[in-house]
Amino acid sequence: MSASSTAEAPFVPKTKVGSFTNFVDERVGGSGILREFGRKVFPDHWSFMFGEVALYSFVILLMSGTFLTFFFDPSMAETHYQGSYTPLYNVEMSVAYNSSLNISFDVRGGLFMRQVHHWAALLFVASLGVHMLRVFFTGAFRKPREMNWVVGGVLLILAMAAGFTGYSLPDDLLSGNGLRIIDGVIKSIPVIGTYISFFLFGGEFPGTAIIGRLYVLHILLVPALILLMIVIHLFMVVVHKHTQYPGPGRNDGNVVGYPLGPVYAAKAGGFFFIVFGVLALMAAAFTINPIWNYGPYDPSPVSAGTQPDWYIGFVDGALRLMPGVVNNFHFEWIVFGHTLTLNVLLPALVPAGIIFTVLFMYPWIERWVTKDNREHHVLDRPRNAPTRTAIGVAGFTWYCVMWAAAGSDLIATHFHVSLNDVTYWLRTLFFIGPIIAFIVTKRIALALQRKDREIALHGRETGRIVRLPHGEFIEVHAPLDEYKRYKLVGFESPAPLPAQPNEHGVVTRKEKRRAALSRWFFEDRVAPATPAELEAAHSHGHHEAIAAGDEQKSLSH
Repeated sequence: MSASSTAEAPFVPKTKVGSFTNFVDERVGGSGILREFGRKVFPDHWSFMFGEVALYSFVILLMSGTFLTFFFDPSMAETHYQGSYTPLYNVEMSVAYNSSLNISFDVRGGLFMRQVHHWAALLFVASLGVHMLRVFFTGAFRKPREMNWVVGGVLLILAMAAGFTGYSLPDDLLSGNGLRIIDGVIKSIPVIGTYISFFLFGGEFPGTAIIGRLYVLHILLVPALILLMIVIHLFMVVVHKHTQYPGPGRNDGNVVGYPLGPVYAAKAGGFFFIVFGVLALMAAAFTINPIWNYGPYDPSPVSAGTQPDWYIGFVDGALRLMPGVVNNFHFEWIVFGHTLTLNVLLPALVPAGIIFTVLFMYPWIERWVTKDNREHHVLDRPRNAPTRTAIGVAGFTWYCVMWAAAGSDLIATHFHVSLNDVTYWLRTLFFIGPIIAFIVTKRIALALQRKDREIALHGRETGRIVRLPHGEFIEVHAPLDEYKRYKLVGFESPAPLPAQPNEHGVVTRKEKRRAALSRWFFEDRVAPATPAELEAAHSHGHHEAIAAGDEQKSLSH
């Protein structure tokens, strides 16, 4: 029999759809790509859903934003409102605000889509922030994922930029106040601030060009950059494989979970519609950003009780906390004929700069302190990395203090307290709040570790007290199953790494600083129970259980 006769016959599709699919597959190799990615295994845990929520929120943002683009006119030309909302009829306003009102009242489904877009934007930033916190507290940023952590940080900044540019587009009184703050911050930059402001606003604030320029950023540049970062992020997730929580059979060399197809594909599709449904319900039931109540922006009056969207609030709060004078020390100087306004420049740039600098640099800081260059694919429980967890909570507390300060006037009016007292308390918390949070969080994490060690060695408390034949009273402990025991003892607890000499036998100052940080990181630690300790504790517990059983038998007779 010849080789040609034994060759496998080519595949011939029997349907038109099959023929078209086969035609495309033979030219682009789609089946191989799907087969490769369909077998990709992903672990299953509820905390991994925050990243999915962020992705689905962004998809909904793109869809709802496309709809709004058809009706919004980003012009600052003056017009008179002739729409359906009677209280503003014939009021002079910008074309941008006029078109925003028309979307809200005269375009079928316009208000619903506006609110879907706004709620999705808030959810996008919130889920992205929670996802970043999950990655930080579980140590998922360690090698080989340092660059993916940076990509996540860039995504967070871009998400806030997208939110702010979109929030400013309606040109209402609330968004105009936000732009006024940005203008003040820009003008506080020495020497070049006024030039940047003139260029950005097209003249003296508010100018005639800012809405159109923000519109281009909001619908073109920023979404394109976000899409690029998402693609890079997902590509790195596939290349590095997904992290997983510790458990029996899980290590840095495998992934325990379900394949992408069909399990995760079906779950992802269903979860997308759940997110979309929740956002649609919120948009239909809860009003957000009622621009018709604020009216068109007018730079002449001063407004009270205004706050930006929550993710920008920490900058506004820092500005409110900054004093103008401290013990006759003024923060506004005249230097070489230029006004240096530090009471605006410092709170607007320094806290945000500290937060994002530490955020971007932390993977390399921890890697330098621990000298750990291994790849990590198994996550830490936050309690098992107490110093890292305490640092995260301290930073989050610092952010929350500034965020709360953005509503200091509302806190004062709603709780009938002095605005000055609220400001003084928040200024105090600005400095001591993170310290208190760090100490309390670290103590709680260490206490939870001690509790885990106790449970691993002696089992779970049952509340049953029995008396042994010789008169001793003991509590019967229920032994743990292997999975729960592994969860409590299967982690690393690094010890402080002392300073080590270099190749010349010299301990450098940099190495001494690293050793001091290592001591600060790991000096307070609770080591997991060793196999020998577990064996000894379980054999002792076994004898106690036998004795307790014998006592019960004797009492029953």
